[in-house]
Amino acid sequence: MSGMNVPATIDQIFILFTNWVASFFPPAYRPLIGVLLGVIGIISVFPGLFALTVLFERKGLGRIQNRYGPNRVGPYGLFQPVADGVKALIKEDIVPFSADAVVHFLAPIVFLTAVFMGYAVLPVGRNMELVNMDAGLLFFFAMSATSELSVFMAGWSSRNKFSLLGAMRAVAQMISYEVPLLLSAVVVVMIAGSLSLPEIVAAQAGYTGVWPHWYVFTPWGFASFIIFGIAATAETNRSPFDLPEGESEIVAGYFTEYSGFKFAIFFIAEYLAMISISGISTTLFLGGWAAPFSFLTIVPSWFWFFAKVMMFLFVFIWVRATLPRLRQDQLMNFAWKFVLPFTLLNLMVTALWRFMGAGWERWVVSTAILVAAYILMGRTGLLSKHIGPRSYRYAE
Repeated sequence: MSGMNVPATIDQIFILFTNWVASFFPPAYRPLIGVLLGVIGIISVFPGLFALTVLFERKGLGRIQNRYGPNRVGPYGLFQPVADGVKALIKEDIVPFSADAVVHFLAPIVFLTAVFMGYAVLPVGRNMELVNMDAGLLFFFAMSATSELSVFMAGWSSRNKFSLLGAMRAVAQMISYEVPLLLSAVVVVMIAGSLSLPEIVAAQAGYTGVWPHWYVFTPWGFASFIIFGIAATAETNRSPFDLPEGESEIVAGYFTEYSGFKFAIFFIAEYLAMISISGISTTLFLGGWAAPFSFLTIVPSWFWFFAKVMMFLFVFIWVRATLPRLRQDQLMNFAWKFVLPFTLLNLMVTALWRFMGAGWERWVVSTAILVAAYILMGRTGLLSKHIGPRSYRYAE
């Protein structure tokens, strides 16, 4: 085997392994075996990444807040996720007497199933997507929208006013930020000319010298990337948008009446959704599995995908440790009076970029419009009495 073939072999090692296993079966069953192996890979790798993320978050938050993280179970606390999983499995499952037992049971399952369905179209490496749909991006967002239904199912079926209030607040937040989330992805579709996620990655796979052609390095792409990140944080109920789980206000939000493994399913689904949204952000704006520099293409493509996803997860954890929770009025006003108008403006800037043609002029015009709009909306909108900064009153 020559040196030139080694990187390609390592890059496609999972595809080669799948084909090797499928070769032991009759030709008519090989596509089915390939799909089954892909499903097994998804339900093995990403829950494993969830366990590592939880441990990394608890350790990271402890380090940031100058305290110990998990350090009792196993060396350096590395077996803490195992202990948490065993605890969740053996805890009693309590269902309120007046609850709708069927819907109460189905809510976390619907949530987890919808999240796993979204992974089916994510290109985690070169030729490494379970299903290559022409409308893969549309399918991904359709599956992610199902989580809102499961949240409402959980709150309504519990027959608890705290749960219902938490569910309604969560649905209002998720719908409010889902609009800019989708519109910020539309600009990528406008430039790439496709809803296929592998084609979107391929459109960013080129290089100028050593520099990649990622969309985040354009004015409209950078603006959409920031908006997408903000909306994704709100969609996954992460701090500072974790109002649906405002335990100091509504006990524990829409899963107040959940315990045992059903509560653990909600917990797993939320983290898997965070990993999933990190994967789609990587695909849309950071070139997916493409290397950050042309001289690093020798590294397997799947390594770069997961490295970028871990970078996103670190940012989620960092933001959680840094920013306080927003008020409900601040959260909703920020969505409808700043994020959404700015997203609509960015759509027009992207169209202008698309039809101005190559040249430095479109860089100047696009950047000037977006910076001016940011300054104008930030100065006049967010500082007005309708949105306003935080204010505190103290007893005299």
